[in-house]
Amino acid sequence: MTGALRAAFDDDRDADTFALRLDRYGPELIASLQAVYGEQAEPLLAGLLEVMLHAYHTRPADLKRLDEARLLTPDWLQRPDTVGYVAYTDRFAGTLKGVQGHLPYLEELGVTYLHLMPLLKPRPGENDGGYAVQDYRAVRDDLGSMDDLSALAADLRARGMSLVLDLVLNHVAQEHEWAQRARAGDPTYRAYFHIYPDRTEPDAYERTLPEVFPDFAPGNFTWDAAAQGWVWTTFNTYQWDLNWSNPDVLREFVDIILHLANRGVEVFRLDAIAFLWKRLGTDCQNQPEVHHLTRALRACARIVAPAVAFKAEAIVAPADLIHYLGTRDHHGKVSDMAYHNSLMVQLWSSLASRDTRLFTQALSAFPPKPTNTTWGVYVRCHDDIGWAISDADTNAVGLSGPGHRHFLSDFYSGEYPGTFARGLVFQFNPQTGDRRISGTLASLAGLEAALDTGHPQAVDHAVRRILLLHAVILAFGGVPLLYMGDELAFLNDHAFADTPEHAADNRWVHRPRMDWTRAQDAARDAGTPHGRVNAGLRHLIHVRRALPHLHASIESRPLPSPDPCVLLLRRDHPQGTFLGVYNFSEHTIQFPAHVLRDVLGEHAVDHVAGSAFSFGGQPVLLEPYRALWLTAGTGPLG
Repeated sequence: MTGALRAAFDDDRDADTFALRLDRYGPELIASLQAVYGEQAEPLLAGLLEVMLHAYHTRPADLKRLDEARLLTPDWLQRPDTVGYVAYTDRFAGTLKGVQGHLPYLEELGVTYLHLMPLLKPRPGENDGGYAVQDYRAVRDDLGSMDDLSALAADLRARGMSLVLDLVLNHVAQEHEWAQRARAGDPTYRAYFHIYPDRTEPDAYERTLPEVFPDFAPGNFTWDAAAQGWVWTTFNTYQWDLNWSNPDVLREFVDIILHLANRGVEVFRLDAIAFLWKRLGTDCQNQPEVHHLTRALRACARIVAPAVAFKAEAIVAPADLIHYLGTRDHHGKVSDMAYHNSLMVQLWSSLASRDTRLFTQALSAFPPKPTNTTWGVYVRCHDDIGWAISDADTNAVGLSGPGHRHFLSDFYSGEYPGTFARGLVFQFNPQTGDRRISGTLASLAGLEAALDTGHPQAVDHAVRRILLLHAVILAFGGVPLLYMGDELAFLNDHAFADTPEHAADNRWVHRPRMDWTRAQDAARDAGTPHGRVNAGLRHLIHVRRALPHLHASIESRPLPSPDPCVLLLRRDHPQGTFLGVYNFSEHTIQFPAHVLRDVLGEHAVDHVAGSAFSFGGQPVLLEPYRALWLTAGTGPLG
């Protein structure tokens, strides 16, 4: 660090801290800036240093202390006691202050990571569920203020919980100040976007671009009369894609990230990150520059606020996904966490087919992740379920890719004979046959239909399915993300269509409001279906916390199973081997004991039930939808 830079500090300790971090992460930052921006990298670096120095000087003392704590515990997102919860602020508790009032509920559930869905100020009216941001430095008016956000973050920290927010990187709302200035003709801000005077270049790009929302936002470009040009709008006409080839855009986002980090945000969900870089002749996703840009953003955050982590929202194929965690020179230096979308898809696929061979094949094809990174694992999220299943995987197990995806859409939309699921088709694309699915976890797992019929066994099986799916994600290795209401088995909210701005988007069927009466009832009565799910999930979380084998630095590896209904996931931890055994069918299965003996030895304990097994000649009975978390040992657990 130069003398002039050191002179910017009043305290030698602060100067030393900043200098040490700059020495550590500066080379990564410079290398990525040069790779993306070439000769523009040097002046950009000078501007970034100015932004970082200001953010460092204004970072609150308690957050600087958290920075030091995280540097001593870099695996904080990988530990088995880490459990995430995902909710919309207004639907969970009305306002940010309301969320603060319900933190004891989350604390009791075992939550350490709270992801509040988009709450930065969106455009008025239709706003893609909050992902059309008008102002990154303000909170949605009805939710509270930035001071409320800081107060909530502080309360969370005091309880050992982290605040997670969405950061939309690919686009802003057309009402954002940058877009408004671009529309007014300001050349500086027009350069923040992709704006074309005619259809020549847009048409050239469209030849290889897919459509994200073919039903209500076909195409990728929108004519804007005020801007007098065709604007790149990948998602909706009111969401303007940013031009990340302009270094000013990177500087703006470094400033935004550090500003929010100083407000107490600890994890940023990098929304739509796969789309940042545009290249003619490609689908404009997963380009190499995206990973350089993310590494540069991460390096800046590490220098100023190393308590901060990045989660990549990249719903892409496994071969592309691994790059968001880092490969080769980027190994472990891009995002700290990424969504394991394939795991979620395979859970639902196996549940419908009662066959885990495709699940095993898909996981086997995954490249290993860097050991300092983690997966975000989930059964359900705020979005639709798209059947991201590759033809290569289906072919490997003797299935037709298109045929299996068609089956899953039929099954979960309730059209397949004998299905237990009740879901809705989202964004049917007649050209590709793609049909995504909306619906709550409980309704897709059969509880809605079972309660309608009143058949006790159907209700029992639905509850078992819900707990089975959670058992898999809780023992897979990563941050298990519980979607609000799933811990209480919420059913589809069919009244979503009564709200005009939601009526055209049936994903709101699985975005119900929190029912606090049901939460109280479930806690009091574990005999109801909702109470059984709640009690069962709390038990699984409690057991998970005590199992070092579930540290996310260790990968889960699928093993061949002699029964297609049973999934086997092995984890080789220094303290011993862990084996997850999961029956994805409604049948009691006699599973060969020698398969488990070969992995664990003669004796094992099941941490879910607290029971012991001796693997002799008799098969092991697996009741419908049963989950076993096995480690070698003898005797019942206390």
